[in-house]
Amino acid sequence: MTRLIISILLSTFLFCALPIKAQTKDQLYYHLETGITQAGGEHAPLWLTANKYGLSSITKNNGYVLAGIIQPLKGNERFSYGYGLELATAWNFTSSFIVQQAYLDLKWNRFTLSIGSKERAPEFANPELSSGALTLSGNARPIPQVCIGIDDYYTVPHTNNWLAIRGHFAYGRFTDDNWQKSFANAMAKRTRDVLYHSKAFYFRIGNTQKFPMTFEGGLQMETEFGGKQYRNGQVTKFPSKLRDYFEVIIPSAGGSDSPVNDQENIEGNITGSWHAAITYYANNWKLRGYYEHYFEDHSMLAVDYPWIDGLYAVELTLPKNPFVSQILYEYMCSRDQTSPTPDKPSVSVCDNYYNHSMYTGWQHWGMGLGNPLLISPIYNTNGEIYFYDNRVIANHFGITGNPTSEISYRLKFSLSRNFGTYSRPYPKKIWQSYTLAEICYTPTKIPGWQFTASYGTDHGKITGNNHGCMITIRKTGLIK
Repeated sequence: MTRLIISILLSTFLFCALPIKAQTKDQLYYHLETGITQAGGEHAPLWLTANKYGLSSITKNNGYVLAGIIQPLKGNERFSYGYGLELATAWNFTSSFIVQQAYLDLKWNRFTLSIGSKERAPEFANPELSSGALTLSGNARPIPQVCIGIDDYYTVPHTNNWLAIRGHFAYGRFTDDNWQKSFANAMAKRTRDVLYHSKAFYFRIGNTQKFPMTFEGGLQMETEFGGKQYRNGQVTKFPSKLRDYFEVIIPSAGGSDSPVNDQENIEGNITGSWHAAITYYANNWKLRGYYEHYFEDHSMLAVDYPWIDGLYAVELTLPKNPFVSQILYEYMCSRDQTSPTPDKPSVSVCDNYYNHSMYTGWQHWGMGLGNPLLISPIYNTNGEIYFYDNRVIANHFGITGNPTSEISYRLKFSLSRNFGTYSRPYPKKIWQSYTLAEICYTPTKIPGWQFTASYGTDHGKITGNNHGCMITIRKTGLIK
């Protein structure tokens, strides 16, 4: 952790020491927000809880008050800086005081250095309508990190605007140590001081001024490493020396100071996705097809096993009209998980999505970091931080529109078949549905105010039969 802090300070100094042109005409915004949820059933409905960057609660009656300031980056200058701070107090959440965002962004030419906790939207999935990306969906609280990268596509010189690239490289730390200690039972597995590594590279091929179609693709990899495991009264330490920061860049087996599992497999918990998207433009129409292939460790990073699992999406953006702005359909499958095949009959080759033998899995503060249809550990009543329902086949629909300049709406519906896990399968598949109906009012006569009413339902045995509503009031304004 000391090295991480030193890296933050050193990176900040190097950026600030660069010869730069001063930023002018800064714009600092404030926002105040409160949300109240009232529900009947066992929990608050899923789509009133999921994909809110962890600022939510599965408890059927809950609420929060948030205040924040944001100064955005200025993208048209050689150097610019931005920052944000959001603090919340909550009722019936995992904690009563929440630092939702606290970050500093420094931009020089095409590169951005981001330091701290920041809400980062999914790489390709529609943040408003999607069920959620498989690797990082915005379902859990932000992970504090130091991230350097190219946020927006940068056109590669001498390609006539046909090729553009972007990507990032980051180190950080999970912050849910105290929550894990309070949630886990005395014999259950929990972790502490776990570190985080993220990297991604994406490219785009296409010049819409000459041809109305673009292709995007790339690779995203996420890792949790280091820290300690507590289980059955025993403590296991994971290596977190300077060498380990480099070894997690390229997945490889752990050294002699790593647990036996990591020596035989890969150090840390490796997750990631291959992404591909095709977008077609026709006048004011836009049609986009998207595929995300999820993998864990190295078993499905390549093509050693059939790529059956994944998130398949079709998204249509319509010309401006008072009825529908966007329509989205997704098919999500996580049932296969490198299942046994005739030439490889051993069940031991199966993955166990979002779970890990040494770590508490792909979660933060109890919420899954990936797709929320793989139900998060926070729903467990036995004190285990574990994904009991990670083999899922789901169909998901989303629609949004703007009937007037002041009113917008959003509809979501998901229908899933759930199979449990390979080690703990359900006796028979379980059907579950989730719905959301939401309307947002932004009055022009009182600028800066926004009122949102949301209604959600769950039906099935996975999260229970739930129904409830949420009222959100938000006020934004310019400080300078």
